[in-house]
Amino acid sequence: MSNITTFNPTKVPAFVKKAELSSIAKALAGGGTGGTSMKRISTKGGVFRLLSGGKEVASIDDRHLDVVIVNAAPKVSRTFYAGQYIEGEAKGPDCWSADGDLPDASVAEPQAKSCATCPQNIKGSGQGESRACRFSQRLAVVLANDLEGDVMQLTLAATSIFGKDEGEARRPLQAYARFLAAQNINPEMVVTRLKFDTKAAVPKLFFMPVRWLEDDEYTSAIEKGQTEDAKRAVTMTVSQADNVKPPVLEHKKATPIVEEVEEVDEPEVRKETKAKPTAVPKKASSLASVVDNWDADDE
Repeated sequence: MSNITTFNPTKVPAFVKKAELSSIAKALAGGGTGGTSMKRISTKGGVFRLLSGGKEVASIDDRHLDVVIVNAAPKVSRTFYAGQYIEGEAKGPDCWSADGDLPDASVAEPQAKSCATCPQNIKGSGQGESRACRFSQRLAVVLANDLEGDVMQLTLAATSIFGKDEGEARRPLQAYARFLAAQNINPEMVVTRLKFDTKAAVPKLFFMPVRWLEDDEYTSAIEKGQTEDAKRAVTMTVSQADNVKPPVLEHKKATPIVEEVEEVDEPEVRKETKAKPTAVPKKASSLASVVDNWDADDE
């Protein structure tokens, strides 16, 4: 029996009935400092890897991982490297933005006054048809089988954030968050399955709900999202690895090092518009007709 059958919209937990869309739901639907060592989840090589202190401590053979999203960066960030990324090299980006709107104040040589007018944000400025300036978004998650465990950082590249809603178990992050928001469901109310797109040439994740959290699990998720670890996880840091310190340059601020994000093609350039609010049904039972069409095969 598929796990998706446990996500039954007719059995709505008490905490869901009066809940409003959270900042997490709004941030993931498209709506810095830090840098202390913390645990992370990497998708390098198309494998879920658990990192601590910059070192891999475990890898997961399964093509999916169940987590609870407890916090999220309010906006998609950007990073630009003038040269190609070399694995293992602790080199800082030439320009970066935590909010995707303006270069960070600490950038020594901004590429433009704003990200919207930046030449590095033009299609074709990178390799092939991609853009030289890369998108990423940070999430704070806990493992679904260890809700009382450590908060971990998950950094997503553009192909896992943007893209079409292909339905069932093939939704990138923003499409998934909008799907939940249309039902008045916040990401921290459910267990979310991260699943690799096996057809993609680079690591790319899809997102799908697995089940509702129990009342006590939801309480724990909210508490985890308010911890300092969760706040650090979603704040744009400038460390290539957890144990690398940025070099200090004379007469300049320390040059940050951006955490590695897998290289992927960016979505096509399009004018940024404010999304119209999605009509939210008053009762979560409106999910029933949708759930019937969800993919029951997770493998």
